[in-house]
Amino acid sequence: MKVKVGVVQDCPVFFDKEKTIQKIEDLTKKYANKGCELLVFPESFIPGYPRGFSFGATIGSRTDEGRALYSEYYNNSIDLESEDLTRLEKLSKSQNIYLVIGATEKKDTNGSLYCSMLYISPTNGLLGVHRKIKPTGTERIIWAEASGESLVTYKTKIGKLGGLICWENYMPLARMAMYQKGIEIYIAPTADSREEWTATMKHIALEGRCFVLGCNQYYTKSMYPKKYQHLVSHEPENMCRGGSIIVSPLGKIIEGPLFDQSGVLIAELDLDQVNQSKLDFDVIGHYARNDIFQLDVQHQPEIKKEF
Repeated sequence: MKVKVGVVQDCPVFFDKEKTIQKIEDLTKKYANKGCELLVFPESFIPGYPRGFSFGATIGSRTDEGRALYSEYYNNSIDLESEDLTRLEKLSKSQNIYLVIGATEKKDTNGSLYCSMLYISPTNGLLGVHRKIKPTGTERIIWAEASGESLVTYKTKIGKLGGLICWENYMPLARMAMYQKGIEIYIAPTADSREEWTATMKHIALEGRCFVLGCNQYYTKSMYPKKYQHLVSHEPENMCRGGSIIVSPLGKIIEGPLFDQSGVLIAELDLDQVNQSKLDFDVIGHYARNDIFQLDVQHQPEIKKEF
């Protein structure tokens, strides 16, 4: 089976949920018309990854300005119980395309935010959500941790989908939790634009014998609205170079890495290459040593099958 995919490297309309969703709608319609069956958006695309922000937090103190900024971020984050989700589901259905969207998510049950990855099907709507199990560094100021139930995978009409967000991909056991579900299309939205990230994406493809879609924003300091410019005055103009990439199950780069510009990487994936690649290495099959190693992932759900 062959699947045409698109990896979006672009910027949101920062801290503006409504205009960012409008941008997602425009991009989705454009690339659905180009034949894409899956479109992937970067980490926290809704309402933006707050690179360079401190939220007024230092060890032992917080500022009123930082609290107000967090509240603004919270108010522009997505609520899966709201019309926000309905709108994205309708978009997916009308364009007959799967969407995987990085978003900062809020819940009515608490005041915390989560760095999430939404999986939306054109036939089944929201398949589910992966919430980051370990925010990196000072991301922990704004994002809560999720647990094993967030390590989700889906058997869909375009293949077995799953993945991890940003530096979760450096957690070997988290990766193995994905591999154990037989993942075929591994999705890795990120905010890491280092050239070293390319090596990480190639390694995961080789290790998991799966296609890897690495997706990042392209963002410059001048793209921030004027009201936030003083918060990032110390940052370089080119704040996030991108580096989005598509890699084959044998670790070969299919498209990208794309640096220093917005764009969409498009590729046709032949899923039969996943089985072909496992002739000589299968991390969950003939190259495993289950008599020596056992991974027990607490509360990870079974793979969800789409009907």
